Amino acid sequence: MAALGVATAWGVHAAVPAVPRLTAAVALGVAAAHLPGLRGLVRGAARPGLSLAGRRLMRIGIVLLGCKLSLHDVLGLGWATVVMVLAVVAATFTGTLWLGRRLGLPGDQPLLVAAGYSICGASAIGAVGEAAGSNEEDAATSVTLVTLCGTLAIAVLPLLHQPLGLDPTGFGRWVGASVHDVGQVVATAQTGGPLALREAVLVKLMRVALLAPLVAGVGLALRERRRTAGQGAGTTAARRPPVVPLFVAGFLLVVVVRSVLTLPDGLLDGAQQAQELLLAAALFGLGSAVHLPTLARTGGRVAALGLASWVVVAGVSYAGVLLTT
Repeated sequence: MAALGVATAWGVHAAVPAVPRLTAAVALGVAAAHLPGLRGLVRGAARPGLSLAGRRLMRIGIVLLGCKLSLHDVLGLGWATVVMVLAVVAATFTGTLWLGRRLGLPGDQPLLVAAGYSICGASAIGAVGEAAGSNEEDAATSVTLVTLCGTLAIAVLPLLHQPLGLDPTGFGRWVGASVHDVGQVVATAQTGGPLALREAVLVKLMRVALLAPLVAGVGLALRERRRTAGQGAGTTAARRPPVVPLFVAGFLLVVVVRSVLTLPDGLLDGAQQAQELLLAAALFGLGSAVHLPTLARTGGRVAALGLASWVVVAGVSYAGVLLTT
C-alpha cells in the first residue's frame, strides 16, 4: 500500500510539478486514512506494513541523506555562516520546544515540531522520534504541520526577496537557513537564480549535518531522565535508549565517505532516487496515521505553534544573513 502511495505521489508531481513528491505522499497518506473505502484497511490489515514504512524505511532514507552532504562544501561557506546556522538552529529548537510545552501540546509533539523546524523537516522528526520512542500519532501530526508550513514557504518567501533587499547570495542563505525540507529549499531558492540555489543548498546541508548531534543530545537526555526515574523507583531495570542510534551512525559514516572519497555521479544519483523513494513511502505511512478528529481538538494550539516557530526561524535567520553577508 505504501508503494502504491509512492507511485501515486510521483504521478501527482508529474501532473502538477509545483507539488513536491514528498508533500504529495504525506497528503495521500492522510487522505487514505479517511476515505470510506480505504480507512478500514489502513487502520486494520495494512497498519503493520504502513508502520514499518513509517519507521524502518525512514531510517534507511535518513542514512542515504548523508550522500548529499560534503563537509568540504559546508565549511567552504566560512565560519561566520557556520556560527549563524548554529544560532538559528539553537534559537528555533529551544523556542519551539518551550512554546509547545507552554501551549500544552500532548506527548512528544513539542519536541518533534522543534526538531522538524530547526533541522530538516520530516527527516528530523523521524530521526528524533526514533530516538525518543515517540508514538505514530505524535510523529504524524508533527510531520503534517511542518510539511504544510514548509510548502507555504515556497509561495511566501520569493515574494519577500526584493522587499527585504536581499541579493541572490543573501536570499539563498536565508532560504537555506529558514525552510524545513531540502526539496522545499530547492523549490523556493531556485526563484532567485543559480547562485541563490547553490547557497541555499549548502546552508541547508549544514543544518542537516546538525541532525546527528541533535539526536545524540535527545538520547543523552532520555538516558538521564530514565536513570533518574529508575533510581526514584528503586530499580535499575529501565532500558536505556542508545546515545547515537544505529541509523544516525550510518548517516555520519555516509557523510564521512562522501567527504573523503570521490564517488561516481551515477552512484550519487541512484542514492538520491532511492532516498526520495524511501522517504516518500515513510511519509505516506506517517500520513496514514493522522486522525483528523484528534488533530482538530488541538488544531488551534498546533497552528499557533507552527506560525510562531515559522516567524522565529525566518526572523532569526534573516538577522543572521544580514550580519554575515
